Amino acid sequence: MSSEVIETTENNNVHDLQQAAATLHHQVVIVGGGAAGISVAAKLTKGWFSDYDVAVIDPSDNHYYQPAWTLVGGGAYRREATRRDEASVIPPDVEWIQDAVVKFEPEQNQIKTRDGLTIEYDYLVVCAGIGIKWDAITGLKDALGKDGVCSNYSFESVGSTWENIRNFQGGTAIFTQPDTGIKCGGAPQKICYLADDYFRKAGVRDKTQVIFASGSGTLFAVEEYRKVLDRVVERKNIDTRFNYNLVAICTDSKEAIFRHVETGEEMSIYYDMIHVTPPMGPPDFIAQSPLADQKGWVDVDKNTLQHVRYPNVFALGDSSNLPTSKTAAAIRKQAPVVVKNLKSLIDGKQLTANYNGYTSCPLVTGYGKLVLAEFDYDKHPSETFPFSQAKERWSMWLLKKYFLPFLYWKGMLKGRT
Repeated sequence: MSSEVIETTENNNVHDLQQAAATLHHQVVIVGGGAAGISVAAKLTKGWFSDYDVAVIDPSDNHYYQPAWTLVGGGAYRREATRRDEASVIPPDVEWIQDAVVKFEPEQNQIKTRDGLTIEYDYLVVCAGIGIKWDAITGLKDALGKDGVCSNYSFESVGSTWENIRNFQGGTAIFTQPDTGIKCGGAPQKICYLADDYFRKAGVRDKTQVIFASGSGTLFAVEEYRKVLDRVVERKNIDTRFNYNLVAICTDSKEAIFRHVETGEEMSIYYDMIHVTPPMGPPDFIAQSPLADQKGWVDVDKNTLQHVRYPNVFALGDSSNLPTSKTAAAIRKQAPVVVKNLKSLIDGKQLTANYNGYTSCPLVTGYGKLVLAEFDYDKHPSETFPFSQAKERWSMWLLKKYFLPFLYWKGMLKGRT
């Protein structure tokens, strides 16, 4: 056979393989390889008798333990300890499709990917996280990591927070929170409290104004914990500015421009350092899909986590419209509900598992101090320990810094809890 014929045959074979690979099918497709996606995949495939065909779609090379980024920003945790290879957390019996979803077609039980794949499914679980809208604040993207502008909300930028805090020599330090849904509603104020503590230890607090500017009208939505945080702010002499969203950063003049959420009135504050919590929202490929509600989140029943229009679709975590805080602790309670109800649906049984809205927010109030807020949909405390958690405790700080990362890597992501 001539080399020309061999080359043509080989090229045809490659073409045939590419065509064959253009459409894939899996029994369960999970969109998102973060905390929620890996937890569900691990639980579905755990055990000797599990024979579910499961695929996880996620384009990322890395997996991050994001709850520790507040501590990284405060100099109390190593940044590298929050990152592992994504391949290392994919359960052994799960196929990882390293690609990005661009379109959902739930009527056809299929999705389209960035790389041109069509992936068909019998059942779909959507948990693709939350979109960070860096561009929503004028000037932020170019300013981030420079001249006093920092943020804990990416692996790349979190180190700049600690650099700013430890090198701060006095002046005005601003910490912001938008009025959008965000990862862990208490996180923006936690870094503020850690910075205040460090400024005191460094001897610069008496020549520093610490401002916490929030688009919300209060420090926390649950009354029992809000009272504690109000006392923390009073003790630390932190200047709170409620109902103001950061809308622009002017690096030349070092001004932060805020806008009142109701009146539209603008306020300019000079800063020496500013920690920005950017606005967040549903990823565009979800918001523009048939799966979304009017606000762009995946539209599910808040108890069963089943989609309200497509019964073979479930969602959990940050990209769902569940009316609770977006935290890893919430996912830890949501994942077993999704798995149990998904198994019931596959077996033709009634869905019996229910999620009550439980979430937890470990509210760091300083080095060695933490209020462990745990509550449900009704904003009622749902506490784990046999004592009042509406109090700053050293023991809860140890839980946050040492036990919860262990629980995440060795428990949640292994399907054990």
